[in-house]
Amino acid sequence: MSRRWPAFAINGALAGLAVVALFPLLWMLSVSFMQHGEASTYPPPLLPSRPTLANYRELFERAGMGRHLLNSAIVATLTTLVSLAFNLAAGYAFAKLRYAGRERVFQALLGALLIPAQVGMIPLFLIMKWLGLVNSYGGVVVPALASVFGIYLVRQYARSIPDDLLEAARIDGAGELRIFASIVLPLLKPIVVTLAIFTFLASWNDFMWPLIVLGDQAWQTAPVALAALSREHVQDNELMMAGSVVTLVPVLALFFVLQRHYIEGLLLGSVKG
Repeated sequence: MSRRWPAFAINGALAGLAVVALFPLLWMLSVSFMQHGEASTYPPPLLPSRPTLANYRELFERAGMGRHLLNSAIVATLTTLVSLAFNLAAGYAFAKLRYAGRERVFQALLGALLIPAQVGMIPLFLIMKWLGLVNSYGGVVVPALASVFGIYLVRQYARSIPDDLLEAARIDGAGELRIFASIVLPLLKPIVVTLAIFTFLASWNDFMWPLIVLGDQAWQTAPVALAALSREHVQDNELMMAGSVVTLVPVLALFFVLQRHYIEGLLLGSVKG
């Protein structure tokens, strides 16, 4: 029995930490079903006295949250698909293709990670304005076509692909595009899923850039609309929590569906390359 105490202590500590981490999310869900003003009482209740869906109805009928969620879904999906295409191709090129200046270009890209994203927002906005992409999905998607982090992640994983396998395909007459599509992409599946989750979550939760480039309310994404809603309904905590729930549910569902592939990609990427 004494040998089990360390396991009980560790599991108990982990369970306690899980409760602490999940409590704000569970209370947010509980508040979203409360009557107006109920969460502002002291002490704040943990559970609604009379659960109601009025906050969700107001959120979609009066605040138009459905349109903003659709905007977020379109932007996040387009950004993920386009970014994956660029990051996978660039990462594979840096890992397996030989050309002059490859290492220097890659080192320059890594150096760009040290530059804060906020520094480039003004010139980036001017470029989007010059291209006529302000107040459009393109204004959000185009700047996210490729990321240094995504290229680095794919490159490190792609370096583990045997060169002999690629050379054998070239000897058999396969072109580089066919090699990439038929051989490389299936081998990159774990890191593709991991990068897709990273990109989708980053795009879905992005607030600052959509706030800058999407001035028209009809084009605003869910985080921007939720912030605007908080200014209009300062004391309506229940409505704010309902908005937080509907913006959180899609990304949580995506993560749980792809959780196994996500963790597999992170573990494999940490030991390869």
